[in-house]
Amino acid sequence: MGDSMDLISAGLAPWAVILAMLVALAAGAVKGALGFAMPMIMISAFSSFMPAPLALAALILPTLVTNSWQALRQGWREAWSSTVKYWRMIGTILVFIVVSAQFVTVIPQWVMLLLLGVPITFFAVSQLLGHMLRFRIRNRGRAEVIAGVIGGLYGGISGVWGPPVLVLLLSLGAQKLEMVRVQGVVFLLGAVVLLFAHLRSGVFDAAAAGLSAALVLPAALGMWLGYFIQDRLDGDQFRRWTLILLALTGLNLVRRALIG
Repeated sequence: MGDSMDLISAGLAPWAVILAMLVALAAGAVKGALGFAMPMIMISAFSSFMPAPLALAALILPTLVTNSWQALRQGWREAWSSTVKYWRMIGTILVFIVVSAQFVTVIPQWVMLLLLGVPITFFAVSQLLGHMLRFRIRNRGRAEVIAGVIGGLYGGISGVWGPPVLVLLLSLGAQKLEMVRVQGVVFLLGAVVLLFAHLRSGVFDAAAAGLSAALVLPAALGMWLGYFIQDRLDGDQFRRWTLILLALTGLNLVRRALIG
């Protein structure tokens, strides 16, 4: 038992490993219900009881597995169609994840968290209050690139690139299934790039890989439970709960930036 725990603990106490598994279960349930927020929940919770680089590394494999499931839930043809439709955003995110991952130990994390949290909170709250933001179709390509740059820059450093993607999809009025599928495709490809980027940066080492692998099963179980909720939400309910969670996420990012 002790040897097995050593393989997955990455130097953490047993209670911390168990707590990390419970966080993965809860994060998976939220992701299953709304299609996003797993890495945001994980990085926020993990950072309170493990070093930040390990917190980032721990979420990589659960994110990779659950995003594969999310992207392919309606089949590979639909996933490919979404990839082609949003290729500008996806390509830009992947490039900038690779670029920013090399600076994970250099750029002050609180700066990035604050710059992400404030506009995300403002967007979500304004949408909930009825001020609907829409990009004009002729500007869609530019909007995708901007969302991709912002998402990629934050993704390589914090493992979180979902909020800019979600803001774009909400602004374009994407339907529930398309929103969830596109997020799955973007998150899956980003997770693959993040894995290789942090193999290169040294953040995802053998010890971190053991912990990350141990979190896959609880994350997948949580996501399976979350799908029951998602399938029972209509479009308006899904959008409202998505915005509420997005607002809470933004506020939490601001909190972490200001008080740690």
